[in-house]
Amino acid sequence: MTNDASAGRGTILVLNGPNLNLLGTREPAIYGSATLADVEQLAAASAERLGFRADCIQSNHEGDLVDAIHEARGKAAGIVINAGAYTHTSVAIRDAISGVSIPTVEVHISNVHRREEFRGHSYLSAVSEAVIVGAGVKGYELAIEFLADKLARA
Repeated sequence: MTNDASAGRGTILVLNGPNLNLLGTREPAIYGSATLADVEQLAAASAERLGFRADCIQSNHEGDLVDAIHEARGKAAGIVINAGAYTHTSVAIRDAISGVSIPTVEVHISNVHRREEFRGHSYLSAVSEAVIVGAGVKGYELAIEFLADKLARA
């Protein structure tokens, strides 16, 4: 989903990884009832309020996420990423984020530190400006606000 409002200050790429297309029906006790469409609308509204445009992409495929990060080079002012399970497994996504030098915020809807032990490790945290964990879908709004503030001070 792309918000076609005036980009103003630029574009924020909002990436969602595997299984996030199932939001609203997948384990609602953990992830809540908001759908991916709700998340994209929240991101678009948050970005627009701050003078940005949100470009939202979801993929269940690691290479698609890497390609989207590469394509953001020279186009996006910031990246918000919920890489889902790839957070804990993907050196490729980590290297893509590191390679494009775009300020990035890692987001997780649930508190991954209160879940299975393997979810506590992230390959992305070390190359992200901030990590927002356990704030529900509000984490996307917080990530966009953080990026807007960081970019305004740059």
